[in-house]
Order: sequence, then structure tokens, then C-alpha cells
Amino acid sequence: MPRCFPEPYKIKMVEPLQVTTKEYRQRCLEEAGYNTFLLASKDVFIDLLTDSGTSAMSDVQWAGLMRGDEAYAGSRNFYNLCEAVQEVLGYAHVVPTHQGRGAEHLFFQNFLRAGDVVPMNMYFTTTRQHAELAGGLFQDVIVDEAHDPASRFPWKGNVDLEKLRALVAKYGADRVRMVSVAPNVNMAGGQPCSMANLKELRSYCKQNGIRIFMDITRIAENAHFIKEREEGYAQWSIKDIVREICAHSDGAWMSAKKDGLVNIGGFLAFHKGQEDLFEQCRSMVVVYEGLHTYGGMAGRDMEALAIGLREVCQADYLAARVGQVRFLHELLDEEKVPLVHPCGGHGVFLNAREFLPHLDQDQYPAQMLAAQIYAEGGVRSMERGNVSAGRDPETGQNRRPRLELVRLTIPRRVYTQTHMEYTAESVIDVFRRREKVPGLAFAYEPAMLRFFQAQFAPIPQE
Repeated sequence: MPRCFPEPYKIKMVEPLQVTTKEYRQRCLEEAGYNTFLLASKDVFIDLLTDSGTSAMSDVQWAGLMRGDEAYAGSRNFYNLCEAVQEVLGYAHVVPTHQGRGAEHLFFQNFLRAGDVVPMNMYFTTTRQHAELAGGLFQDVIVDEAHDPASRFPWKGNVDLEKLRALVAKYGADRVRMVSVAPNVNMAGGQPCSMANLKELRSYCKQNGIRIFMDITRIAENAHFIKEREEGYAQWSIKDIVREICAHSDGAWMSAKKDGLVNIGGFLAFHKGQEDLFEQCRSMVVVYEGLHTYGGMAGRDMEALAIGLREVCQADYLAARVGQVRFLHELLDEEKVPLVHPCGGHGVFLNAREFLPHLDQDQYPAQMLAAQIYAEGGVRSMERGNVSAGRDPETGQNRRPRLELVRLTIPRRVYTQTHMEYTAESVIDVFRRREKVPGLAFAYEPAMLRFFQAQFAPIPQE
């Protein structure tokens, strides 16, 4: 039995869950077009679709909600948020937004020029979409190990400097004006980057006049791995590691719905020296999000976020958080379920390509696997593969990424060890009947970010 880390908190309030039958869930699945995003929350028993905005807030955060200053301009909660960002992350300038993709929109519209090349340590769906809408060309510069689910390399989030150098040699530093780095890479399985890699990247970028902007959505979890795995950081506090990560960037955006420990919110943040870009984003936020002192968030939400940024740096919280994810990972690994290794920080990722090897990638095995796990036990998960990758805009063909995954994403401070055991049983039951699982075909396909709203139908088996 894998080791369980006891949660460093106690339950103060409960939300009842509805247990349904397999027949009922199958009907729900058919009505949702085999897309777990289209299931009604009331029909889900354990919701592992995402860790975005699904965390449980602390009693201190709930108390902070009552201190919301809902003034249209100059809310005191905005200044509290700015103080927390400066204290925890070290950034001098803050632009609040309603959530992370609002920040991405502002950033890419103001920074990117048509034809710019945007290197990233693997794509994220909305980040790449915003870059492409602004006229950018995405290029993957993550290390090769990140595309191999079986690799045990501990720093799968690292940027491959040779790939970046090749891009600069091909396009020139005038077109490669930035690198986008995401600590704890979501699409690779919640895999961290090392501090050594960030330092090497920063040195190279300074020499070539290239700026680094980070997606710090899961930065505290990356800091936990650095403290745990990287030589020289065992005695550092999580907050100090977080600030050190951010020090190797020029600015960042954050979906605060993850490591901000809140249900809604986000921001852009910039170091000193980036005042021109900050002013551009601050001007545009008024057009798309809200006044620059609330940016689409209520005062109470900014207060909860200011508290959450400090709470997420608590070492005991992070040990229990990552420990719970590992607990589920080890339960599945014991039964030889194909997984992404090593275990990441925010979820367990199933290798759908090996789980359902009889299905071609254009039969969307990860999409069907997520559907089958829901039908089996009422556990909702998410596809992160061919459907999420979308189509090549030039050829119209599926991108067919090397990783075809299902993500079991663990909300923060929400579920117990028993919920993880039940989830493992549901996945294992599907694994035992995997040969009988059919593929899927599109019944409806949106033009952009299709994984959110697409509908599918099973392909009849011969």
C-alpha cells in the first residue's frame, strides 16, 4: 500500500454528493456526446476534470471575503493583492484579470507582432491559441523526455537550449523575442523544470536580447519539486524558491484558480524595467476586463487571492497536496495501468495510447477513455491528447501529438484518501475490459479549442 500523507487541515463543511447507477451515467454520457466537459456537475460523483477554480478555500480566505471592498476604483483589496504579489513572487507591477486566459489575451495582443516565433516548453491550449490569434508561430522547445511517458527523467519541464538556439539561428532573435516557460508543465503531466535549467535559459536569453515570460499557474508545486529533488535547495523555504523562479523572468501571467487557491481570478505581473509593456496592458485591461484596480474580479476575490498566494507556500500543505497525487499514482501503478512517469504535481496522467492500443489516434482513445471512466464510476476526468491539440491550420489534419493522455486532476484540499482509492478502482475496472472499448468519431467539431464543446459518437465495432 503506498504511503498516504495526512491532510494538514480538518473538514469544517461538507457538500453532499450524489451516487448514480452505471445505466444513468451511460445515458448522461450519450447526451453529452461523450465529452466530459458537457456533463452536468450534479451527475458527477468525483470531479477530477480540472484543478482550476475547484479548490477549497481556507477559513482565513472565507473571512477575507467579508472584507471585500467593492469600490469601482481603488479597492483596498487591489492594493492587498499587489502587496502579496510583490512579497511572494517579487514582481513590481500587477494587472488583475478575471482569470488566466484574460491575462494571456492582454499579454499577447500587446507584446507579440505578426510573424513572431513563440518558443514554449510544450504548448498549453489557451496560451497557444492566444499566441496564434496575435499572429505568432508556436514552437515546442521542451526536452525530448517530456514526450516519453515512460521516462523517469525528473525535470521533464526543462527547456532544451539546443532547440532554442536552433530556432534563433533559423529565424533570428528579432523574431524570437520571447520564450514562454510554464513551471510544472500541464500537458506533459504536471512535470517541473529545474532551477539550473532556468538559470541557463536566463543567461542565454540575456545574451541574445530575448525576454522570458512565465505561466506561473502551478509555480508552488514546481517549487516543491525543486526543494525535494534539486541539490542545494532542501533548506530553502517554498516562498524563497518561488521568488527565485520568478527572478529568472521578465514577467508572468497566472491563472489564480490553481496555485492561487481561489475559485476565480488571475493577473499579469512584471518586473521593473518592463514599464512600457505594463502600461500597455494596464490600458487595455480597461477595455476587455475592467478597471485597472479590479480587472474583472470582485474586491472579495482579490482579497481571497492575496491570502491564497501566501497559503500555497506552506510546506506542509504542498507535501500533502503532492502526496495525495502520488498516492493515486502508486495505486494505479501497482496494477500496471499505463501512466506518465514520474508522478506530476497536480494530477495523474493515464497513457491512453498504451491503455487502448487497438485504437488509432484519430479514433480519439483519450477522449473515449475519459468517457469510460465516468461511465464506470462517476469519476470525471479530461482528455489531453489529439482532441486538445486541434488541427493544423495549414493542412486541416489532426496534429496527432506524441502524448495521448487522460488527466485525473486533483482539486486542492477537496477530496480524501478514500476518494482516491475509489477513483483507482474505477480506472482499474476499465483497464480490465479495455479490449472491448471502441473508438470515437466527431459528431460536432468547433473551430477553436474544440475539446471544450465537441461531441462524439462511438464507432461501431465489427
